[in-house]
Amino acid sequence: MRAVTHGQPAGPPAAPRVGVVMGSRSDFETMGGALDVLRDLGVAYEVRVLSAHRTPQLLATYASRAERLNLSCIIAGAGGAAHLPGMLAAFTRVPVLGVPVQSRALSGQDSLLSIVQMPAGIPVATFAIGAAGAKNAALFAAALLATTDERVRERLNAFRQQQTRAVLDEPFFEGHPEAGTE
Repeated sequence: MRAVTHGQPAGPPAAPRVGVVMGSRSDFETMGGALDVLRDLGVAYEVRVLSAHRTPQLLATYASRAERLNLSCIIAGAGGAAHLPGMLAAFTRVPVLGVPVQSRALSGQDSLLSIVQMPAGIPVATFAIGAAGAKNAALFAAALLATTDERVRERLNAFRQQQTRAVLDEPFFEGHPEAGTE
């Protein structure tokens, strides 16, 4: 169960605050956006590849240790049957944020439905299919941390202000009737 920890500012390594788990290495294409967001916001995270079907004991061990590791949440990306987020949630009280990974067979709709239709009592917060869902899960994780961590709150506020400035700096697009021509 080798973890990679990233996202911390310069200085001594910080303990990870967010676990990022995916069912296979191929899910990294989707989950990379979450890692980028966490890194940009200075949130320490660790990355693991765990499969609900191929490594169930390892998954149970990781999930049961999540609270002791002081993780604030776990972002779990899964495709196909997408049991990973629900299985993690079954083994821990740490909030699980599910990201449906787009699949070839059903374009991720199977993943979305598998994650969002959790039975009552085992909640998994569910995000959009694909890269947008991964990024939003990371932003949600940062918002959770921002309730008690002033540095994360400041970085998240700066991120949101930058988003607003980007829209206001370019309010029109080519072809918009009010854009004019140069």
